[in-house]
Amino acid sequence: MALTPKNNEYTIDDIYALPDGQRAELIDGQMYMIAPPGRRHQLILGFLYRKIADYIEQKGGSCEVDIAPFAVFLNADDKNYVEPDISVICDSKKLNDKGCTGAPDWIIEIVSPGSRRTDYFTKLFKYRTAGVLEYWIVDPDKNRVTVYNFQSEDTAEFTFADSVKAGIYGDLQIDFSSLNLL
Repeated sequence: MALTPKNNEYTIDDIYALPDGQRAELIDGQMYMIAPPGRRHQLILGFLYRKIADYIEQKGGSCEVDIAPFAVFLNADDKNYVEPDISVICDSKKLNDKGCTGAPDWIIEIVSPGSRRTDYFTKLFKYRTAGVLEYWIVDPDKNRVTVYNFQSEDTAEFTFADSVKAGIYGDLQIDFSSLNLL
């Protein structure tokens, strides 16, 4: 849910002024508070992180995989700051001590009850226009993975019984049927 800004728009300074432990994202000057994730969210996050990080390591790749809270400054302004659940960045020039400046190559968001609209609509548009190459929305309530490949302008939907191919890596397949959510 977006908060109403004091003077029409929030900035990154407002994010940094939040009390310790309180997290928010900033999209086009609108602040979106982030609730603590639930257990299923974290199980999926750990599963995906391990699969992607192991793949990159086995291939001797140079891409970096980061998990939230990890700062991504999408645009060269002070009105956009997000913390994707998973960010894969292949251009090391975008990385610094504060996080990633510019669009990651691949972003994965795991839907929580409070993030559904933001993940499916607001972030979809923002990530596409910022230059993200691939965006996955993993929805535990619907047992669904929606894959947006912005390079080829393809969209595909999968279930948690499927193996999902990562577009930015030709041979990475993530078998969601091996995900144990018990």
